[in-house]
Amino acid sequence: MDISVKETARQLERAQDVVIVAHKSPDGDTLGSSFALLYALQALGKRARVECSDPFPKKYEYFLKGYQPEGFEERFVVSVDVADEKLFGPGTGHYAGKADLCIDHHQTNTDYARCRCLDYGKAATAQLMYFIFREMGAAVTPLIADCLFTGITTDTGCFRYTNVTAETHEVAARLIGLGAQAGEINRIMFETKSKSRIAVERMVMESLEYDFSGRCAMICISKDILTRSGASEDELEGVSAMPRQIEGVMAGVTLSEREDGYKVSLRTSEQIDAAEVCALLGGGGHARAAGCFISGDLNSAKAAMRQALAGFLPA
Repeated sequence: MDISVKETARQLERAQDVVIVAHKSPDGDTLGSSFALLYALQALGKRARVECSDPFPKKYEYFLKGYQPEGFEERFVVSVDVADEKLFGPGTGHYAGKADLCIDHHQTNTDYARCRCLDYGKAATAQLMYFIFREMGAAVTPLIADCLFTGITTDTGCFRYTNVTAETHEVAARLIGLGAQAGEINRIMFETKSKSRIAVERMVMESLEYDFSGRCAMICISKDILTRSGASEDELEGVSAMPRQIEGVMAGVTLSEREDGYKVSLRTSEQIDAAEVCALLGGGGHARAAGCFISGDLNSAKAAMRQALAGFLPA
């Protein structure tokens, strides 16, 4: 059932012993929004904790603050920035079918929770969360402002993507006014790379292939690349944007090797709906950024992506 920001605020005000579920392979929006909610609920005297199937990347430590989850039996489960229960991952999969509330901005949200606060006109779930807090009358501390600004800046590529609206900038400005360290956050998110991350970028570009007369660029992050570079999974955020950055490319595809196939990240120009393409392969996401999973070997994954893109990128 879809509910308004106002009703979402009322549910959160009534909720007790809250578990906040972030999606697997956590990014800045799911973590920033989840921890903003955690801190807001704790300020109201409620017990709450954030759970995620995968470890929290170290680069978010400026708002994680050495987080240690509180132990209690959950009475209310809210998923944040999670479009589909499949994205809970194995570590939090036991919450599937138990979500009382979902707060999200993905147009491909599968409506799996008892109640859903969905606004896919928002550039990030963090942008939506700001208005929920305002309705709750919750104090947006500098720490919460950092969390929300992180969600917005990471899901907009530092305000470069076409999902950015005037309201996105307005909310970001308010967060800066409330103490968000915008410059430092953007430096950490977009201008700081480890040596192992640089090694990944170099090796990944060696796998670059063009299709559809240069309008599609495809790269692969193999397990071998991770082994040779020494990089961890949490260092890979943003690599999927690289092929789309090439001049003339309308569809950038990143294939990341997994045990039984390839995780696909698709970034597109305005002429192509990435979510529609990935939906053909059982995935989803946003109009300019989406993903899916393809079973099989690398050649099979490449062929499946070429076939899915064929209707959008004529040869």
